[in-house]
Amino acid sequence: MMTTGLTRTDVRGLLLEHGITPTKQRLEIAQILFARPQHLSAEQVLSRLNEERPKASKATIYNTLGLFAQKGLVRELIVDPTKIFYDSNTSDHHHFYNVDTGKLFDVPADSNMVVDNLPNLPDGTVAESVDIIFRIKNKSN
Repeated sequence: MMTTGLTRTDVRGLLLEHGITPTKQRLEIAQILFARPQHLSAEQVLSRLNEERPKASKATIYNTLGLFAQKGLVRELIVDPTKIFYDSNTSDHHHFYNVDTGKLFDVPADSNMVVDNLPNLPDGTVAESVDIIFRIKNKSN
């Protein structure tokens, strides 16, 4: 699902569609996330939200992002134990994570990547998704 460039009214409707009460802070956080396709950390959302004056606490940001991920509005991507990104594009796609720059970006859709020969799943389980994150670094010259 690609939800970008939404008006405040659109964002309110999107939250309601997903069973989320559209509080002022949730609306503002959603507007930041859905301004364009992007990968943001909680710290980046907090910084953007509080640029002019404090509007939300760190706990509010983390709780809201967790709720949005749980309800399927964003994808939560854990790139390492200390770094989590929230992706406004919830469609199936994979990522590159540059460990030198800390940037996360999409593998191009036209890459024709095929994930083959997956292992047998444990009894009583089904696959929910496959997330591949390629950890890359800058070449040394």
